[in-house]
Amino acid sequence: MTPAQWDLLRRCATGQAVQPVPVALIVDSPWIPGYLGLSMLDYLTVPEVWLEANLRVAAEFPEVIFLPGFWAELGMGAEPSAFGCKISLYPNRTPLVHPLLRAVEQADGLQPPNPHTDGWLPVLLNLYRRMEPRVRDAGHLIKMVAARGPLTVASHLTGVSEFLLGLKLNPAATHRLLRLTTTLVKQWLQAQAEALSAVEGILVLDDLAGFISPRDYLEFGEPYLKEVFDAFPAAIKMFHNDTNNPSCYCHLPKLGIHLFNFTHQQPLAKVRALVGPEICLVGNIPPLEVLAQGSPEQVKASVRACLEQHPHRKGLILSAGGGTSPGTPAQNIRALVEAAQAG
Repeated sequence: MTPAQWDLLRRCATGQAVQPVPVALIVDSPWIPGYLGLSMLDYLTVPEVWLEANLRVAAEFPEVIFLPGFWAELGMGAEPSAFGCKISLYPNRTPLVHPLLRAVEQADGLQPPNPHTDGWLPVLLNLYRRMEPRVRDAGHLIKMVAARGPLTVASHLTGVSEFLLGLKLNPAATHRLLRLTTTLVKQWLQAQAEALSAVEGILVLDDLAGFISPRDYLEFGEPYLKEVFDAFPAAIKMFHNDTNNPSCYCHLPKLGIHLFNFTHQQPLAKVRALVGPEICLVGNIPPLEVLAQGSPEQVKASVRACLEQHPHRKGLILSAGGGTSPGTPAQNIRALVEAAQAG
């Protein structure tokens, strides 16, 4: 993002009123290479392709804040690869993560990974180091780094069903597994921040926090998520969880987050009531049915509906209610921007 875009995001995150309502989109390998007609494999493994792709979308949509911005990633595979998960790469689909464990109890045999040496993490750190000067030369800054959250990483190690079963059948082993994944998430975010020169924000993505009951969230979700966010006291903190379960929303202020990206299936007014007045909401256009598959007129109508539900312009960034879906067309992104600017 540009310095001006970061300043705009920071102002929104800290509760300042901004007019018109900004537009931001979480974008990564599910959208960028397909949109530009690139091979997924080239995008993920050839630094020049990755750099030029991110510069192209930034130039094509200068009014959009892309989050986290110039994301060095491997789909869902980066953090699990550090533990030793097999990652399958394909020419034209996102990487596939193969679970490493058959049950949470097997986590006792895992060694804590080192983000500087293990899996794909050092490769991604090197990408940041080598490409950041060229990103800056193009007028952009990498101000935010991202990681999957502790629960999501744990679910990739075991498989989602096995993780959720373990949470109920062997809570002690689940806590031990989450201790390992939480440590990696913190260290991975820190390693990225140290590899770059201007990081002031973090994005943590953890949809598994929405797979569990309110009671289980307070035991298995909140303590570990809070530990991650607390490790970066001076950062602008963003949380993504687009699972259709609002049970954790009322607890989110305790995480100390500034920005929250959530599912379009929850009404914007309801989410505001649940999270309180302080957190900036990032949504709430349906990412698939409207932004990817709808018409520009439908996108604009969805924007108007969002603004009606959130009449106070402070504390809102218009975005997809989740990440940007594959196949999202340019005309719909432009319609989103036009409707936001029209107010």
